[in-house]
Amino acid sequence: MIILVLMSLTHQIALSLIKGVGPMLAKNLLFHFGSAEAVFVASKQEMKKVEGIGEKTANAILATNALAVAEKQLGFIQKHGIKVLFYGDKAYPKRLRQCYDAPLLLYYKGHADLNHHRIVSVVGTRNATAYGKQLCKQLIGALLPYDVIVVSGLALGIDAVAHQESLAQGLPTVGVLAHGLDRIYPAVHRELTQKMARQGGLLTEFLPGTNPDRENFPKRNRIIAGMSDVTIVVEASIKGGALITAELANSYNRDVYAFPGRTSDEFSEGCNFLIKTNRAGLINHPRDLIYYLGWDDEPVAKKEIQTQMPIQLNKEEQVIVDLLREEPMSTDELAIQSDTPQSKLAMTLLTLEMQGILISLPGKIYKLA
Repeated sequence: MIILVLMSLTHQIALSLIKGVGPMLAKNLLFHFGSAEAVFVASKQEMKKVEGIGEKTANAILATNALAVAEKQLGFIQKHGIKVLFYGDKAYPKRLRQCYDAPLLLYYKGHADLNHHRIVSVVGTRNATAYGKQLCKQLIGALLPYDVIVVSGLALGIDAVAHQESLAQGLPTVGVLAHGLDRIYPAVHRELTQKMARQGGLLTEFLPGTNPDRENFPKRNRIIAGMSDVTIVVEASIKGGALITAELANSYNRDVYAFPGRTSDEFSEGCNFLIKTNRAGLINHPRDLIYYLGWDDEPVAKKEIQTQMPIQLNKEEQVIVDLLREEPMSTDELAIQSDTPQSKLAMTLLTLEMQGILISLPGKIYKLA
């Protein structure tokens, strides 16, 4: 039985290696012949009956040495405990399978369920500003009660913050790579990926030995977009890879949201463009995302996080928050106990409410979110 499984796996890997046979043609061959093994014993005439397979491609399949290469790769894969997820396997990400250009094979190290009931991708610029990093941390904190897996691309900047903050908050996080699992790029993330393999995973369509070449990154981005329910662009320039991911998510009919920024900020230009052209919904606060996704009416799993302040408060704001830690209060009570004029108090309350720290109740009552 084990030998049969290994033979099947060898043929599946080999099918993904044939020059000129991409994911769509490979799937056409599978649907026609029923298995990867059957492809490699088919005649040229049988192959040419498959949609998209002409004389040139049929000759390439017949002449390929992909089986020999696959056998060598299989040894490395087994030695290092890499899981091979074939397109038809139950463990293959079902959301990604719905995409027309989904990879035939994925290579995976980790424990996170790639078919988890909620998967959110978080992407952004490699040149993240303090503003973008803070937004990203707030976002991950807001996702914590809703049992999600956070996916990103392991790049410097926003991607790294998303992975790091997920680990810190106890959320599983999956990094999608633009190279094989025998290397880490950028190398500075080696320790981070070791933690991710234990609390999430590392995923790629590229065999061991594949370098992080430029053309691999858009391919990586389609997996990020395709395996997720929603893509959130935190901060991005107009030419950033994050916009490619957002465009791919749109093409897959997935939700896309973006945080706006000042019109003069280079690394908000991409987000503002996505919002302006209706390619992404606008979110001012992570709470908006929860509302749009319809998660706001579900019970919060960890009540204690509600009073953690993810941003720096000024003196007046901190006084109000400290008073409301005890119990909800009216504006009159807050004005008296904080010794703050009503006009100044109103502005402070509005600011805290917009930041998602306070909730306004009927009768001018406020409580912590």
